Amino acid sequence: MKGIAGNQTRGLLNGSQLNVIDNTGAKVIEIISVPNYHGVARRVPKAGVGDFVIASVKKGTPAMRRQIVYAVIVRQRRPMRRPDGTMIYFEDNAAVITTETGETKGTDIKGPVAREAAERWPRISATANIIV
Repeated sequence: MKGIAGNQTRGLLNGSQLNVIDNTGAKVIEIISVPNYHGVARRVPKAGVGDFVIASVKKGTPAMRRQIVYAVIVRQRRPMRRPDGTMIYFEDNAAVITTETGETKGTDIKGPVAREAAERWPRISATANIIV
């Protein structure tokens, strides 16, 4: 897996809650860990747009609740700078539930997806309706 292009702002910590924007049955997930995050001692792992995370389902259908899932972050509230110098941010934090290899579990994605996440994860870009 490649990292985020440039020096991207990572705006979500362990414990952050995200809206799920696909049709898997989960509504809200909470980040448990960020695989391949290399920080320093005692630093809380952070994740940004396009990052792969492990999360716990907090709200959703009874079958989905309390499960551990893999997800990719597609939107964040924290402003981030693109390589051309523009700043972009969204009105919520959102993710898409995937398999361990990055294949989307749902068949539909509601709302916009950041270009950084779509470029890094081809299955998400194929499923997304709007790429910003």
